[in-house]
Amino acid sequence: VQLQASGGGLVQAGGSLRLSCVASGLTSGYYGIGWFRQAPGKEREGISFISNSFGVTSYADSVKGRFTVSRDNAQNTMYLQMNSLKPEDTALYYCAARNGNLISSRVGDREQYDFWGQGTQVTVSS
Repeated sequence: VQLQASGGGLVQAGGSLRLSCVASGLTSGYYGIGWFRQAPGKEREGISFISNSFGVTSYADSVKGRFTVSRDNAQNTMYLQMNSLKPEDTALYYCAARNGNLISSRVGDREQYDFWGQGTQVTVSS
């Protein structure tokens, strides 16, 4: 199984980016997904999740209303649409997947995830 993330870059505050993550080797749609980020000197935090094959989503408060997570099961690809970006969103962003459903109360728990992408850098200038 491999997760390949892309789409990061440099953007001004208030701008938008869309991250993509292609999952190869997983059964289409039958896995939970998460997006995490890690800023320098900080812990990796979970920000956006799809818990199961029904597409139940959840978000960290820090991104709620600005970020949208989605998936294309036919393409085995997950997306993170990021709008109204702020300088504090600057971080290395990771996609992650669990082979099966996520436990909804623990979507931010890194130990739930079986596979991780390599990270893509997002930098938001003020």
